[in-house]
Amino acid sequence: MIDIRSDTVTQPTQKMREAMYKAVVGDDVYEDDPTIKKLENLSAEITGKEAALFVPSGTFGNQLALFTHCKRGNEVILADKSHIVDHEVGASSVIASVQLRTIECEGGIIPLYEIKKRVRKAEDDIHFPNTDLICLENAHSSGTVIPIENMKEIYQYALENHIAVHLDGARLFNAATFLNVDPKEITKYTDSVMFCLSKGLCAPVGSVLVGTRDFIEKARKKRKIMGGGLRQAGFLGAAGLIALEEMIEPLKNDHENAKKLAIEMVKIPQIELDPEKVQINMIFFKLKGVDTKYIKEFFYKREIKINDPENDELRFVTNHWVKEKDISHIVKVLNEFIDMYKNG
Repeated sequence: MIDIRSDTVTQPTQKMREAMYKAVVGDDVYEDDPTIKKLENLSAEITGKEAALFVPSGTFGNQLALFTHCKRGNEVILADKSHIVDHEVGASSVIASVQLRTIECEGGIIPLYEIKKRVRKAEDDIHFPNTDLICLENAHSSGTVIPIENMKEIYQYALENHIAVHLDGARLFNAATFLNVDPKEITKYTDSVMFCLSKGLCAPVGSVLVGTRDFIEKARKKRKIMGGGLRQAGFLGAAGLIALEEMIEPLKNDHENAKKLAIEMVKIPQIELDPEKVQINMIFFKLKGVDTKYIKEFFYKREIKINDPENDELRFVTNHWVKEKDISHIVKVLNEFIDMYKNG
């Protein structure tokens, strides 16, 4: 099967499987797991932060960041189409007990003046919560990348106003690949960052939260509250190490394949797609005048896994196991589906 539902579907490489089998482990709640320690040290180094903490998932890492940065009842400013808002099951209201103050914007790029209009200080008015945190997402889940200059001006403003900045960097390395920069050039304009090992990098499980040493120590305690204190986690950490050491560079292939697929897809008259917005490994598109009710089943019968449309929009995601030779088959099946619909 060709699986283009997401880059979370990647299977671990053979080298990862062997490393997991041989991993030296200990009890990570006691901070005795040498493999996890090595992973956390490497994660901090790559992102230019003081310390890091292994967590089970990206959602866990983002919500742990909110839980650690914010006081209950206070406010977080972020883009309205960010993953934290759209796809984390309202966890911020349950775990951190914070209010999300969203800003409508394109591709997660929040204009600074929109943030300034929404920042509130509790001492200014009895009716106000305090703005504790600004959350950015890079690469954004729309498949676009936030310019570093936008992150820089937001961070400078946040520093001046004593507001923390957290980056949902689930696809941090995709963003760095697109911008052709060291990841530290992105993360230096943040106080904390979460990045995923299991999106595109082929690790089977896990994400990492990075920040100052003090922040991570607080997060470690709150991770335990959330049930994320893992024991012999080094079996997972071993795959994460290979993900960081060997799987970032191949993301270029995923991006190139996505661009090649988009260029072929845009030749189909029924497809609404802007190839310029294909910046990482994601293609978002619509089918004009075509009912997509049965498209998922149609593709599955032809050995391609896709997601159902969301708000009439479809998404194809290339990943490590989707090869250039698969592109022609995907386009062929897409044409077949449109022809079947036209022919009743």
